[in-house]
Amino acid sequence: MFNDIGPLELVTIVVLAVLVFGPDKLPKVIQDVMRTIRKIREFSESAKQDIRQELGPEFKDFEFEDLNPKTFLRKQLENEDLGLKEIRNGFDLKKEMAEVTDAVHSRDNDPGPAGGRIDMTKKPEDPGRDERPAFDPDAT
Repeated sequence: MFNDIGPLELVTIVVLAVLVFGPDKLPKVIQDVMRTIRKIREFSESAKQDIRQELGPEFKDFEFEDLNPKTFLRKQLENEDLGLKEIRNGFDLKKEMAEVTDAVHSRDNDPGPAGGRIDMTKKPEDPGRDERPAFDPDAT
C-alpha cells in the first residue's frame, strides 16, 4: 500500500502527525485509522465474494485485477491458445520495414550486378557525334 514512500517522507509524516494530534492522542488516532482500513478491506472482500457468488461457478477463477485493461491485454497476449507467440517470434520488423521502404521507393528486390550501387568513379560514356540521345516529347 505504501511501497512508494521513502524514509524521509515517512519521517515527515510522523513529525506532522505528532505536531497535529499531539503525543497524547496519536496512539488513539492510529488505532482509529487502522480500524477504518480494516473495515474497508472487509467490506471490499465481502463485496467481491457476493459478486463471485452471483456470477456462478463458471467464474470461480475470476479476478477483479483482470478488469484492469493492462492486465487483461497482457493475459490475452500470453494465451497459448491463440498462437500469438509464434506470430510474434516469426515477425521480423527490420525485414518488413525494408520491404515497405523498397516498395515505396519502387526498388526491385534484385539489386543487380553492382549490388544496387552506382559506381561514381566511372565517367558516363559520351555519345558519338552522330549518335544523339532519343528524343522524348513527354520529358520536355
